[in-house]
Amino acid sequence: MAVKKMTFGIIVGNRGFFPDHLAKSGREEMMRALEKAGFDFVVLGPEDSKYGAVETYEEARRCAELFHKNQDRLDGVIVTLPNFGDERAIADTLRLARLNVPVLVQATPDTPAKMTIAHRRDSFCGKMSACNNLRQYGISYSLTRLHTVAPDSTDFEKDLSWFAATCRIVNGLRNLRVGSIGARPAAFNTVRYSEKLLESNGISVETVDLSEIMGRIARLKNTDAAVESKLAEIKKYVSTSGVPDTALIKMAKLGAVIDGWMAASAVTVSAVQCWTAMEEYFGVVPCTIMSMMSDHLIPSACEVDVCGTLSMHALRLASETPSALLDWNNNYGDDPNKAVCFHCSNLPKHFFKDVRMDFQEIIAGTVGKDNTFGTCVGRVKAGAMSFARFSTDDTAGVIRGYVGQGAFTDDSLNTFGGAGVVEIPRMQNLLHYICEQGFEHHVAANFSTVAAATHEAAVRYLGWNMYWHGN
Repeated sequence: MAVKKMTFGIIVGNRGFFPDHLAKSGREEMMRALEKAGFDFVVLGPEDSKYGAVETYEEARRCAELFHKNQDRLDGVIVTLPNFGDERAIADTLRLARLNVPVLVQATPDTPAKMTIAHRRDSFCGKMSACNNLRQYGISYSLTRLHTVAPDSTDFEKDLSWFAATCRIVNGLRNLRVGSIGARPAAFNTVRYSEKLLESNGISVETVDLSEIMGRIARLKNTDAAVESKLAEIKKYVSTSGVPDTALIKMAKLGAVIDGWMAASAVTVSAVQCWTAMEEYFGVVPCTIMSMMSDHLIPSACEVDVCGTLSMHALRLASETPSALLDWNNNYGDDPNKAVCFHCSNLPKHFFKDVRMDFQEIIAGTVGKDNTFGTCVGRVKAGAMSFARFSTDDTAGVIRGYVGQGAFTDDSLNTFGGAGVVEIPRMQNLLHYICEQGFEHHVAANFSTVAAATHEAAVRYLGWNMYWHGN
């Protein structure tokens, strides 16, 4: 999946009785910072206002019109304060533009050797006034980690990366369409969720019965172009040694039909009924097809865990790398901060040290080995990880969740499926929280450190109730 180049609107604050040459240099500094980070930007020019900054209502209106013309491009807005700035003009710009995107407020620090009337910024103070007005206007906004930070600093570079991840999550979850393929496994009440709560948060669920998928598969021939293309893709993706050709053809047909249905239904992510009807009446598991989707940044969750795929998608948006859905599955010896995370598995190839296709050992005991080929099995590689879980709380009428960070380790582990050992500080506290709050046993994971951005997006812009473990 191609990664879209992000674009930010820039509002340059200015206030006339402060040195306005700082607005000119501040605008240029912010433009260079965004350019260096690989982002595009939309900003008033010197021909539109003095130094391309915003101070009056008329300038706010011009800036808002510029943003409105570019609203399909804008992922977020950065308010930069090279001097105190006019708080009303900043808030008016955002109100008039009606963008509904995240906003980052940055203030440039003063230099002790330049505190005369010719160079003193007072943006330290101006930032408080700007934020006060944004709050009065009901506009949500984010803050840099340091109260004042220079646009050309390493600290702001990190702020910008965090804010960009926040924007991707917010914009990616708003108006999202989720494909729900098949019914929830009867034995898994744990993945129940509220479609109405998701809909009220701008997330739609498009359902399709598994019988419809099977019916479309039945119409396909082995020689159909879509089937042959998907079969080649499967063989290129993972080692299929020892897997019967008949099973591979079935997987290819399943993949072709799901691809077609998702495109026709305009859904972005999916959750699939992976057992046991598919194995009993079709004769394969869908794990490899789901693994391939997730590896291509199209998250696919097992057991029709719709909120699980939302959690995967948030992490994938933040990091721009594949996410997996795992079980918090086993203790790891007597280490209280380690656990085994496992699935059967449909983990993306990105997660593995090495991976091969095999059969699903758990279900094979019920439906027979020959009906369960299609898992992606191997050891999860070591590396820093972020985890997240969203859930609809029907009783309280809210969406809630938790996020945190840890690491997959190289600790020895001899088991089946897709599995790895994870280490998380104060893990027993996290496990108590999960159980006390009644969260699902599924958790989304991603090789990244994006808990901060995920929390910011969910709490500040989506209005969800979140616990940030370890913060």
